[in-house]
Amino acid sequence: MKRLILTGGLPAVLLCASAMLSTAHAAAAFATPTATPAACKGTIYMTFDTGSQSQAQLIADVLNKRHVKATFFLANEKTTRGDYSLDASWAPYWKDRVAEGHAFGTHTFDHVYWKKDLDHGLIQVKPQFGKDGGKLASFTDKQFCEELRRVDTRFQELTGHKLDPFWRAPGGYTSPRTLAAGSACGYQHAGWAPAGYSGDELPSDKYPNAMLLKKALANLRSGDIFISHMGIWSRKDPWAPANLDALISGLQDKGFCFATLREHPAYAQKKGQP
Repeated sequence: MKRLILTGGLPAVLLCASAMLSTAHAAAAFATPTATPAACKGTIYMTFDTGSQSQAQLIADVLNKRHVKATFFLANEKTTRGDYSLDASWAPYWKDRVAEGHAFGTHTFDHVYWKKDLDHGLIQVKPQFGKDGGKLASFTDKQFCEELRRVDTRFQELTGHKLDPFWRAPGGYTSPRTLAAGSACGYQHAGWAPAGYSGDELPSDKYPNAMLLKKALANLRSGDIFISHMGIWSRKDPWAPANLDALISGLQDKGFCFATLREHPAYAQKKGQP
């Protein structure tokens, strides 16, 4: 297990976003794309994790406006509408995103945090939602795999389409065992570059949107994976309404293009697997 230390004044321990990557996945986050269109000076990979979903439609509108394809990591999280992000009420939203050509990975069904590896091959976890929300549990590798696949099964029920073969750990907490368990059932873990952390979970009084936007525009490089959320309960001045369109347009002005993780060199070879 490795801790990703962020630079440029952002804290090393994040509130909900993944602060940890394996060495291999940290390297993948910085990988240079194998090919980019002639008009592009480089490629950025935009990714969104589910959250309160308060910014879900805004995110979709901005991506469509800027003709950007992104990757969404889905968990069944409580939303500001009073439902959950994988309820039937969200089927039209996810169907529209599928039709637009975005990519989708699993974020564990109940937003399950890894806590530690136990003896006898067990993994201690703590689901945030579901019938065991807030309680510690012990998973086998098979149970951990099933937790990843629950999102895939539900996504197919909602949209008729399978997920892509990658996952992202809630809270970013991983271990060699969880990474191996995910890989064994067909999902490769996807992290992000240090410059790719949006800061959308941080207190807005200490980390105002203008500061976060400036850092991202200055530090993002070709091949970087960027992460933000589809709504954060705790941030008073939400990140996406102020920054998403400005960030994408600013990067496009610099000559960057955008792609999903299906096209990322570290994940493209996994396309089509379960």
